Amino acid sequence: MSQIARNTVGVSYNKLHHFITESPWDAEAINERRLEVMNSSRQTKPSRKNFNLILDDTGHRKSGTLTAGVGRQYIGEIGKVDNGIVMVTTHLYDGVRSLPLDVAQYIHADSLDKGKENPSFKKKPSLALELIDKCLNRGYSPKVTLIDGGYGNNRSFLKELEKRGLTYIGVLAKNRNVEAEIETGEKISLRLDELTAILPETSFSCIELKLQKPRKVWVATTKVEIPEMGQRTVAIVMNAKNVESATEIDYLITNAPFEKATAEWIVTTYSQRNWIEVFYRDIKGWLGVKEYQTRGKRSIERHWILVFCAYTFILWHWLTGGIARQWASKPLKTFVEVLEAFRIAVSYRFVRWLGNNVDVFASHPREFRLYLGLNFV
Repeated sequence: MSQIARNTVGVSYNKLHHFITESPWDAEAINERRLEVMNSSRQTKPSRKNFNLILDDTGHRKSGTLTAGVGRQYIGEIGKVDNGIVMVTTHLYDGVRSLPLDVAQYIHADSLDKGKENPSFKKKPSLALELIDKCLNRGYSPKVTLIDGGYGNNRSFLKELEKRGLTYIGVLAKNRNVEAEIETGEKISLRLDELTAILPETSFSCIELKLQKPRKVWVATTKVEIPEMGQRTVAIVMNAKNVESATEIDYLITNAPFEKATAEWIVTTYSQRNWIEVFYRDIKGWLGVKEYQTRGKRSIERHWILVFCAYTFILWHWLTGGIARQWASKPLKTFVEVLEAFRIAVSYRFVRWLGNNVDVFASHPREFRLYLGLNFV
């Protein structure tokens, strides 16, 4: 915030801070308007039915105890528990467009009076369901909802998805107990990793995932009984053709009809969950989603919504094609490439404007003139 204030004409840090924390604007309304803009153009309008909904959460470190929601919790970007802030988000992917939908801050119990007994405390699955309901209330009907282990292992959460008529693919823990039929025809109760160990190698088929970096996985599907849920399909996904050689084994559950839940369909569909990881990488690395200088929940979520707007602004230019036609010498394949082309366009237009407005440039402090000179000359 302080850097933006220093580099913007007629803006002070106090005014910018007031805009984020106190000014009477509605972040929810801004977010709805952002989605309306995307829906107003053929090139940018996502399909309301032919898309997958991706749900996830991401965190970042935050020191101290005074920021709303801060607490010791697992932070995915560093792979361990630390003091930090977590955001829960929903994301849309329709095969062409990768678009963030909604965001909510998870308020850690340690930051609340009475902790989990505080009436305002909500677990991440509860926040996730609120975001999913927002999506559904807009008239969107996802083909499949894609979730990671933090939600896939939550039986109550899966049942809530099913109440809403949603098909899902999620991650299960290897120690999840299920009932499965073995080769002898007998049904036994065992853990998923124990089930994997007794499956014959012929149960696994090799599937090549056509990702940015294509890779092969070996997948077996089986029907299992889960307490209080009934029969579901589980896919066991390995990075080698047998258990002894595999260094990564994942377990995916789906409530899709058995005839649809093939090995290839499950892993190909679930691989689309990577788009939300790409989004997190871009907003953290290029749009400052964790660089807020405020402590209140409302102002933090306002900051995030503005980051969503900035991301969508660049995405809109990418999908409509104007930025590529005028400012790129090669096809733009990533958000970062589009952002760089946009910066080139802004720099060019600024220098052209500056030539006609030298008096405005000269009226600013020497430090500001030096900054602009270093960046644009």
